[in-house]
Amino acid sequence: MALLPPHPEGTVVTVGTFDGVHLGHLAVLDEITRRAAAANRKSVLVTFEPHPLAVVNPQAAPALLTTGPERREVLALTGLDYAVFLQFNRALADLTPERFVREVLIARCGMRELVIGHDHGFGRGRSGDVETLRRLGASDGFAVDVVGLVERSGHAVSSTAIRRAVAGGDLVTARRLLGRPYTLSGRVVRGEGRGRTLGIPTINVGEYDERKLLPPDGVYAARVEWAGGAAGGMLNQGPRPTFGQRKRTVEVHLFGVEADLYGQWVRVEWVERLRDVERFGSVAELQGQLERDRLGAQDALARHGSPMDQSRASHA
Repeated sequence: MALLPPHPEGTVVTVGTFDGVHLGHLAVLDEITRRAAAANRKSVLVTFEPHPLAVVNPQAAPALLTTGPERREVLALTGLDYAVFLQFNRALADLTPERFVREVLIARCGMRELVIGHDHGFGRGRSGDVETLRRLGASDGFAVDVVGLVERSGHAVSSTAIRRAVAGGDLVTARRLLGRPYTLSGRVVRGEGRGRTLGIPTINVGEYDERKLLPPDGVYAARVEWAGGAAGGMLNQGPRPTFGQRKRTVEVHLFGVEADLYGQWVRVEWVERLRDVERFGSVAELQGQLERDRLGAQDALARHGSPMDQSRASHA
């Protein structure tokens, strides 16, 4: 059964996990959309859920830069005609490169051209490479092209490099390589109301994928966007040792917002780290620090300019 509606001229396809949908990925997507437009074809991304390593080697599976909904949201801005999300399972993992190309990309996606990144591997045990694809292209009648390495400010753009930056709290490098701010999407859930009793009400962000990579715990200047609104604020990520709570939470005090956002889907951007999570000797001491955090967050937001912009970054 075809995955896509038939198109007389066929499709231009790329394949990969595309975790992060970073500038290197966007270069590949630019190329397939350009080629598709030139040949009156449709552009198609074939990707996977969950991450293939979560199936074939769970202990080695990386934390995610983008969850499924986050990837879909970013991909919707790219100009792609189709994004095909394949359920990655053992049966798919066991396909040889030849079977994957013929049974999935050609038979079910109508592929006439294939564009891949410079480090692409696919098929059982990632045994397929560029030479495999070119050999298959020659025999099965599709063109193959490779998009080279993309660099920004001396850094090779890759999901691995971005994970390293986020895990180390280097949000500037992460943003530079992604081409947009690093964010978390989740739903506002009921908290304990402790922030309100302290005079600093917060929204508690929950229902996000636990596989999502978060930067180091701490207090941050942040921006939050929801349907119909956006605001800056200060974010606390991690436990609350002053109150004996060890569970990690993500909560944001929004500046100048009184609306009840409970149940709404929000997107949170870490803007700048202010300090570590600390245990205070009294509620009064905590309140004094929170006031200093508020001033620090407002200063950081002013220095970092305009509100959150999730639109696609320029490649220039």
